[in-house]
Amino acid sequence: MMVGNAAPDSATRQSAERNSPGTDSARIPDFSVVVPAYNCAAALARSLSALRASEVPSMLWELIVVDDGSSDSTASVAESSADVTLRLGPGPSGPAFARNRGAERARGKYIVFIDSDVCVHPDALERLMSVLDSSDAPAAVFGAYDTHPPEPGLVSQYRNLLHHYVHWTNSGPAQTFWAGLGAIRRDVFLNIGMFDEKRFTRPQIEDIELGYRLVEHGYRLVLRPGIQGTHLKRWAFGNMVMTDLLDRAVPWTRLLLERRQPSRAGTLNIKQSEKVFTLVTAIGLVLTVVAFVTREWRYALPAVACFATVVAANAHLLSWFATERGIAFAVAVIPLRLLFYVVSGVGAVWAVLLYALRNRRSEMPMHRATS
Repeated sequence: MMVGNAAPDSATRQSAERNSPGTDSARIPDFSVVVPAYNCAAALARSLSALRASEVPSMLWELIVVDDGSSDSTASVAESSADVTLRLGPGPSGPAFARNRGAERARGKYIVFIDSDVCVHPDALERLMSVLDSSDAPAAVFGAYDTHPPEPGLVSQYRNLLHHYVHWTNSGPAQTFWAGLGAIRRDVFLNIGMFDEKRFTRPQIEDIELGYRLVEHGYRLVLRPGIQGTHLKRWAFGNMVMTDLLDRAVPWTRLLLERRQPSRAGTLNIKQSEKVFTLVTAIGLVLTVVAFVTREWRYALPAVACFATVVAANAHLLSWFATERGIAFAVAVIPLRLLFYVVSGVGAVWAVLLYALRNRRSEMPMHRATS
């Protein structure tokens, strides 16, 4: 059963297509690159330029950009470089919807998903295809950000470097997918139901959910962090917190609860150790609040011990930060790292409460019927 919606009526959503000069539209490309885009003209121009500079000859692949109802010049930028530009509107409907429409238009055996704010390295496409064309090929493969994010701010550097570190230290078999720089067999993607565009109407964990479905259907996924791209995103503190809370912790916990896998362990950010760190940080926070409210400073020492334990457990990460950006940077990100565990804990509790409340409401009519 397909998870994605059928394409909307043309009266409410319109699409425009453009074939680049010299493109042989009759030739079936080896693979298709799909880039969802929304109000990102400047970043998209850099992303498409990087794609066109790839080592794989352009005649072997097609570039499809899906403009998700942008109000800036995103569509114009796409038309100047893409083989096919799909214009959706009124928008936005989210990257899951946009990627699905691009995948439906794709002709290649493989689909490569690239975010509009990612500049792939020249060898990225070739390396993705090398993995998928190997004798022991998985159904999907994804890479990582590199260690050279251009935005200089502390939060931007921290987030982009953290993403690289997490992927780099989890190379190999994976249980999730990443659509920022990832490729999948087109037949598998269509058969599995594509991205869940009904559930994820804005950027959240639509690629993670897709990865879970792939694994549950017996498909194999691999993470190859040597396949890299540069992330152009500028992170602000508030945006980071809200993303971790509303677009990561809450929907991810809810997804695991609905799949009856709340204790599921796996690669990336849901290792059991990360859950322990979240719990220890939460205990430390509670003890800190108790110490301030009661003025009983005997609670402060165990609170400090909790935080120190989490920091010590992150020693390898902090050491890596120090190597990449210096000791001062590593020290500066310690509060951000602790904040991540606090936000993750709040999000998980929030999701559990919402899940329990929804289940209780769904059971109420049954109780009335039997009373």
